[in-house]
Amino acid sequence: MSDSTAGILFVVAMVVALAIVHRPLGDYVYRVVTRKRDRKVERGVYRLVGVKSDVEQTWGGYARSVLAFSAVGVFFLYGFQRLQPLLPWSNDMAAVEPATAFNTAVSFVTNTNWQSYSGESTMGHLVQMAGLAVQNFVSAAVGIAVAIVLVRGFARKLTDKLGNFWVDLTRITIWVLLPISIIAAIVLIAGGAVQNLHASIEAHGLNGTVQLLTGGPVASQEAIKELGTNGGGFYNVNSAHPFENPTSWTNFIEIFLILCIPFSLPRTFGRLVGDKRQGYAITAIMGIMALASTFLVFGFEAVGNGTVTSAIGAAMEGREVRFGTGNSSVFAAATTLTSTGAVDSFHDSYSGLGGGVLTLNMLLGEVAPGGVGAGLYGMLVLAVITVFVAGLMVGRTPEYLGKKIGAREIKLASLYFLVTPALVLIGLAASIAVPSNLESMQDAGPHGMSEMLYAFASASNNNGSAFAGFGAATDWFNTALGLCMLFGRFLPIILVLALAGSLAKQKPVPESAGTLPTHKPLFVGMVIGVTVILVALTFLPVLALGPLAEGLM
Repeated sequence: MSDSTAGILFVVAMVVALAIVHRPLGDYVYRVVTRKRDRKVERGVYRLVGVKSDVEQTWGGYARSVLAFSAVGVFFLYGFQRLQPLLPWSNDMAAVEPATAFNTAVSFVTNTNWQSYSGESTMGHLVQMAGLAVQNFVSAAVGIAVAIVLVRGFARKLTDKLGNFWVDLTRITIWVLLPISIIAAIVLIAGGAVQNLHASIEAHGLNGTVQLLTGGPVASQEAIKELGTNGGGFYNVNSAHPFENPTSWTNFIEIFLILCIPFSLPRTFGRLVGDKRQGYAITAIMGIMALASTFLVFGFEAVGNGTVTSAIGAAMEGREVRFGTGNSSVFAAATTLTSTGAVDSFHDSYSGLGGGVLTLNMLLGEVAPGGVGAGLYGMLVLAVITVFVAGLMVGRTPEYLGKKIGAREIKLASLYFLVTPALVLIGLAASIAVPSNLESMQDAGPHGMSEMLYAFASASNNNGSAFAGFGAATDWFNTALGLCMLFGRFLPIILVLALAGSLAKQKPVPESAGTLPTHKPLFVGMVIGVTVILVALTFLPVLALGPLAEGLM
């Protein structure tokens, strides 16, 4: 079987698997976030935190809770890394350097998981387990919670109450992320992933050489790394490492874990707003964009650069022979379409146009299907912008799900959309203006531009993957990319929560003959068009200097 045929079958199998879990998983999340009674373990958490679960918050109170919880996470994780030599299971690792510790703390708290270090030679087991893995859970839960709040804004009327952050965080972590991660970790262990507390094991080769193999709690971190669209690897080569991703079928499981919650949340959205058709429309938008991206990457990499790679059917540089070009391309598309950032191949080795599509996936806002929670609320903001554009076309006040999209709502949606371009373009321009930063590029040509553009797109969209030839382990980039992660995560969250608060206060508007149906193919096409056109107008000049120029050379 050719690599191309195997890749197509891989995609088809993935679509079928996601279709199977879409309804039950989406309905399960709906039941978790709408349950009226607290369970015993939840009440224990609430007493520990000191909150009343029956007291709901305004959007401002919810935002303050998100920011306070995340700030504590940054300080705790920073301190954890700096005190590493004093901790058990440190494996004789030194304290992490301040700039790297700051960058890493921000990275994992913001669900970015950008890594400017080699995990197996920098982080001890306790920091990996009690620091990084814990943030993998709670940062993912924060994203889902914020998405649920925005949906409540559409579903509720004449109220300023949008739920309780601590209740949402606790329930999503305990009843959604934790049980699925436990099952996934067991499956990965069965597939050959490592799970132990050994610092290292001596392996004796046939020629008498001795190699130290780093062990650790790998499978447990791998499971939530993918499920929570986090992406930070236990090892430097991430999911290309056989201890993290041993076989082709575990590769399938990991991609499935990346996509299953983001593609199921539109079902939760449809249930919460009382119209399942709306959820199907959002799923269709995500699915069409995801398949288009996947086959573009697949196609560019199958052709490769030059006659040799075309003749053999694909370019294998930077790919794991266990996975081949087809499966690697699917993983690369999935990880950049979501905010995961995990990799099982070397994105820096992709063709100019193939790498350009991966960059574009992030610049689109990672909404197809996007990170856990972040993809749904990003897509809903784009839907708001679309109905506003449609309203301008017909001279009518735009409406979405029975709520008017007035001046306040469209300002919040527009500011949300502008955050990422501002961070990417300002950060890129400032970095290029400093001559010493050009040393971080492999070369000063279009590929070097692509590397730096990819880095800022990844950080600002909380993705975390990189063109790995890019040298980001400098004080400048640790700080600059860390700030992009912070602003790229929390400014959109604040704007989304403010939008939810504005919508929840409104009185629903009855449908009329002039109401745009938002569950039909016309609306699906309009949202896709608005998304692509907005990004093209914003980023085309810099894409032309990087990936497009490289691809046309």
